[in-house]
Amino acid sequence: MESIVDLLRSTGFAHLGVGNIIMFLVGGILIFLAITRGFEPLLLIPIGFGAILANLPLGNMSAGMNVGEGLLQFVYEKGIKTEFLPPVIFMGVGVLTDFRPLLSRPYTFLLGAAAQLGIFLAALGAFYLGGFTLREAASIGIIGGADGPTSIFLTMKLAPHLLGAVAVSAYSYMSLVPIIQPPIMRMLTSKKERLIAMPQAKPVSKTAVILFPIITGMIAILGVPSSAPLVGMLMFGNLIRESGVTERLRKTAGGPMIDIVTIFLGIAVGATMAADSFLKVETLKILLLGAIAFSFSTFGGVIFAKLLNLFLPAAKKINPCIGAAGVSAVPMAARVVQRFVSEESGGKVNPLMAAMGPNVAGVIGSAVAAGVFLMILG
Repeated sequence: MESIVDLLRSTGFAHLGVGNIIMFLVGGILIFLAITRGFEPLLLIPIGFGAILANLPLGNMSAGMNVGEGLLQFVYEKGIKTEFLPPVIFMGVGVLTDFRPLLSRPYTFLLGAAAQLGIFLAALGAFYLGGFTLREAASIGIIGGADGPTSIFLTMKLAPHLLGAVAVSAYSYMSLVPIIQPPIMRMLTSKKERLIAMPQAKPVSKTAVILFPIITGMIAILGVPSSAPLVGMLMFGNLIRESGVTERLRKTAGGPMIDIVTIFLGIAVGATMAADSFLKVETLKILLLGAIAFSFSTFGGVIFAKLLNLFLPAAKKINPCIGAAGVSAVPMAARVVQRFVSEESGGKVNPLMAAMGPNVAGVIGSAVAAGVFLMILG
């Protein structure tokens, strides 16, 4: 009988706690939302399952600071702590991104920049009102960029102990774009503004799309050197796409490679969500501040578009709703703007391509914002 008791004590069941069970539910909810609602399934399923694995007692599948050896700790140490995986994902994003909508309407660069407002407001709020340190506040603020890899990259640099909460918050709000943004656009714009139809953009030359990643990458990195890993890999990936002579590289970077890296990044981030480090009041604060950051980023893009219209002639006014696409959730934010405006106009106004301009500009903007934080605090 004693040997049976000893055997039971050596199983994980004997070491289960309330925190473990709560985290099983959290992981299960992430997986449920990914499968049934389509909320960022490529990331939320690995993150959710990683969270479950991390909370199985004696399984040795957790990861993070001051964690011993283990499979996912190895991925964390070699892939995230070394800052390898997020920039590689950015290379894949560059391959999948078409900057022509931005180049055809260069002013949308400004909308992408304005939509980073929430990053800095939330960072200030986290520091002055939330009780976080400056480095922690910057990591929380970057959630407003709606860019998961950027959030992971910056948080790993400045506040690695917050990685799980920041990553979950970032990807959750990215998936909630269709729910969060329409009410904000409706609140900030009039019916007349939503009906503004934008003319067809001018075609962009092959030379322009090839020079863009080279020149933009150089300027951004010279201005904010610490943004080099993200911006550099983003622009390299885009050059692979646009050169026209690297088809094999394009298919690899935009397909198998980004898929493999996404799997390891997601499950390793989920593995940092052990109950003792995730179930804290700070996590709830991060989720709340993340919502504020994302909302104010949407606000900044729309309001700046309205300000631009004050200086534009009637024939060249822009639909201010496209400013909401300035967050870097590509292409979801642009599609949300398209659906919202199309429904409001009875299908007469369809600004998808116009919204893609600030949308892809937001990818660059969030990476540069992360670089600015690193310059100041890194």
